[in-house]
Amino acid sequence: MLPEEIAEALDLPPFRGKQLFQWLQKKQVLTLEHMTDLPASMRATHSPAVPVCALEMVKQELSEQSGAVKALFSLADGEMIESVLLRHGARATFCLSSQAGCPLGCAFCATGMTGFRRNLSPAEIVEQALRLHHAAALPPDTTPNIVYMGMGEPFCNYEAVIKSIHILMHPAGMHIGARKITVSTVGDVPGILRFAEEPWQVRLSISLHAATDTLRDQLTPLNKRYPLAALHDALQTYQQKRRRQITIEYTLLNEVNDAPANAADLASYLRGLDAVVNLIPWNPAPELPFAPPSARRVTAFAQALQAAGVKATVRKERGGDINAACGQLRAANR
Repeated sequence: MLPEEIAEALDLPPFRGKQLFQWLQKKQVLTLEHMTDLPASMRATHSPAVPVCALEMVKQELSEQSGAVKALFSLADGEMIESVLLRHGARATFCLSSQAGCPLGCAFCATGMTGFRRNLSPAEIVEQALRLHHAAALPPDTTPNIVYMGMGEPFCNYEAVIKSIHILMHPAGMHIGARKITVSTVGDVPGILRFAEEPWQVRLSISLHAATDTLRDQLTPLNKRYPLAALHDALQTYQQKRRRQITIEYTLLNEVNDAPANAADLASYLRGLDAVVNLIPWNPAPELPFAPPSARRVTAFAQALQAAGVKATVRKERGGDINAACGQLRAANR
C-alpha cells in the first residue's frame, strides 16, 4: 500500500502512514517490533492488522558462474513464484513475477507447462524486490533495475502491476527511477495501448520470438488473438505517444527461429519502429522439445540483424548452472 492508504486502512495520522511505508519500503524492515520510532502501543495494537510479509523463502539457488540468484517464494495460500537477482558488477537487476503461473502457454516456457493459478497482489510483487534487495546486500543509496519478466504476463494483471510500480517509484520508499523499470509483454495489444497512456518513462519490452504469424502462432499462442500486424500498429501508437525506444526480446531456439531467413523477417518487421533487439539463447528445460542454438548460429543471427541496420545485442548467459529457465524451480518443488 502507498503511505496514504496505510494511514487510511489503519486509521492513523498521515505521518504515521508515511513512517510505516518508509520502514517497509526504504529501510526494508518487515517486522513491526523493529520499527523503533513507532510507539510501542501502536506496534502492539496494529501488528495483527499489518501483513508486512506476504512471501516465505522456500529455496534459493546461487549461480557460481555469474552470481545470479534464483529465489522460490511461497505465498500465503501455498502458491509459489520465482524471482531472479542478476548482478552486473556493482549494479543489480531484479526480475519479478506478476502471476503465479501463466495463462499464455508459450511453447518454450517452463512456467506455461504448470498452468495459471492466480494474479499476484501489489504487495506480493513489491516484496519480491525487497527480498532480492536484501539478498543483494546493495548499499542503501543504490537502486536496482527492475524488470517485469518473471512468471506471468504483466498486462493480464494490469492494475496490480501499475500499482506496484508506483510503490517502487515512491520517493519515501525505494525511489526507483522510471527509466530503471521495464515491463515485458508477450504482445497484449490492449495492455500496450493502455500502457501508452501512463504519464511516465517506464520502459516497454516485447517478447516477440518470431516475426511471421505462422511461426509465432506455434511459439506464442496469444498471437492468434493479436497477430503481428495488430501488434505493430499498437507499438507505433505507443511510440507516437511516449517517444520511448522499445526492446524486442527474441529467444533463439535451435533450427526453429534462428536461421538467417528468420533474421531477415525480424528486420523487415521492425521497420518503422525505434527498437533494439535483445537476443536470448534459450535456457534448456528438459521437459520441452527445444535446444539452444550454437554460438555460431547466435553470432550469425546477430550479424544478419546488424547488417540490416537493426541494433542487436546478445544476452550473456547467467545461471546455466542452476534452474535458469523461468518456471523450472517452481515445477521442481511442486
